[in-house]
Amino acid sequence: MTLLELITKASANPEIILASESDYPIILNPDESLLNLEPQLKEGLNPNFLIQPVTGFQISRIDAEIIDWGQKFLKKLKRKLKNPHNFGADDFLGILNAFFEKIGKKVGISIGVDPSDNGYTCKLIEKVGFFMGREVVRLVLEACVVLEIWEVLETLIVHGLVEHSCYSNLVNSLVTKRKSDLLCVCVKHFSDLPSSDFLCVLKYFLSTPKGAYSSMVAVKKEWESEALLAIEKATDKSLKGKKIRMANDASILLMIAYDGFSVSELCLHYLIASMSLDELILTSAISKLNGVEIMALIQYLGKWLNKYERFPQAGPCPKASSMLGLKTCEWVPTVEDIVKCIGLVLDEHFSSLVLHPEFREVLRSIQGTVNSLALETRLCCSMANVIENLRTEVKG
Repeated sequence: MTLLELITKASANPEIILASESDYPIILNPDESLLNLEPQLKEGLNPNFLIQPVTGFQISRIDAEIIDWGQKFLKKLKRKLKNPHNFGADDFLGILNAFFEKIGKKVGISIGVDPSDNGYTCKLIEKVGFFMGREVVRLVLEACVVLEIWEVLETLIVHGLVEHSCYSNLVNSLVTKRKSDLLCVCVKHFSDLPSSDFLCVLKYFLSTPKGAYSSMVAVKKEWESEALLAIEKATDKSLKGKKIRMANDASILLMIAYDGFSVSELCLHYLIASMSLDELILTSAISKLNGVEIMALIQYLGKWLNKYERFPQAGPCPKASSMLGLKTCEWVPTVEDIVKCIGLVLDEHFSSLVLHPEFREVLRSIQGTVNSLALETRLCCSMANVIENLRTEVKG
């Protein structure tokens, strides 16, 4: 059977895929397996062929033990979660830490943190979390939500251990739990957020439910601290050349991103700035917004237009994260993001915006800002043409 036939057969039968995931839930170490392979001695085979069949494949002893430990941990955690009232956070962290410690010792990875220190479990996840199988990760996520162990959950997200198949359940659980800060973490780290989850988060930030604002405090503090840090960098006399210019640009950008926006709008920055996603997803989400949500979105976009009109020198600072440690610069919506979003809102809800007087008033104010920005753009283009003509004359 050819490789293509094997792939076709497997894709046509999901049970085969599920069985293989269950048998080999972790990334196998190829070194020991490859060393055990030997040519298959069979009559009729041409020894001059580039590809020869081999025999002797078997997974390494260490991988086999880790898979076995994962299966036992999975069964134990399932049994414990059936009665969560008698299963607390300390009990869960205890068996999770023991599982990771056992793996770390087996593969020779030193954790380097005292077990009594805060964040010990998170450090274990950073070091050996990738040894967890897919089913183990799903159940650990479920346990973190049920027992509300948010720090561990955030670590799993940040280190890329949450797979695409877990996105929807996790996003819905965080919305139910009103964990606004962790929803922002999901938006930042889930590059392929499905359209249904994108819509769920967009609606959540546009019409924030009761009890959600308390978890947004961390988001506000992050933007505030980054803005203050940018100002410190911009006034740091030890910075020279490219770094000081970047610090000045970043301080302006983070200032306009923080001032004048509500806490929920600061969370919305992440979603709008992540619009490198498929435009169809964004269009679909905007088309499903109700009147209150459309108004909130238009007002938010209008604020951005006013900011960029007042501070035309503000622009993207993609390297500020790596050079100055200002990570939120990556999550400030650009003029292109804002204009794109406004265009999609008008395309999807034009009749509603024209017929309702409250919408018309907001659109009039936005129109004035757009006209001003368009005039500046035309002037900039004219100046660019003048400069290019002067260069041509000088060269001539």
